[in-house]
Amino acid sequence: MERQVAARPARQEIVDGSRTAPVFSFVQDEATPRRPIGGKMVMRRQLERLLEAGQFRNIDIRVLPLDREDNAALAGSFRLLRLKEGKTVGLDEVQLISRVLADPKDVQVLEMRHGIIRAQALTPRGSLAFIEKVLGET
Repeated sequence: MERQVAARPARQEIVDGSRTAPVFSFVQDEATPRRPIGGKMVMRRQLERLLEAGQFRNIDIRVLPLDREDNAALAGSFRLLRLKEGKTVGLDEVQLISRVLADPKDVQVLEMRHGIIRAQALTPRGSLAFIEKVLGET
């Protein structure tokens, strides 16, 4: 745990919004910014950090509203990672199972789902406004 906490500042430097920073695209379910894990003060700081990060040019944060009844995220969460050499892999994590998906067909399915989820989510500006609203409620 101490090692993970100590590594956090190094991870934050990667996300700093500089010209050399990687591009990130996140879609979070509406329930995520509303769930007060760690208590109100921790949640407030997390929401503030999301708002801060959402201002960086290399970070796209979107919120998928709960009223999107039939959405491409119902099958569960996943990550797409584009590696330095240009290859994309998927990461599927469920409870105690984690697997990397490297087969181009599997990755293509995840890329299509990600595109659909992004289209179903609020715009980046609308998402930040939503996060600000939730912050005001905490």
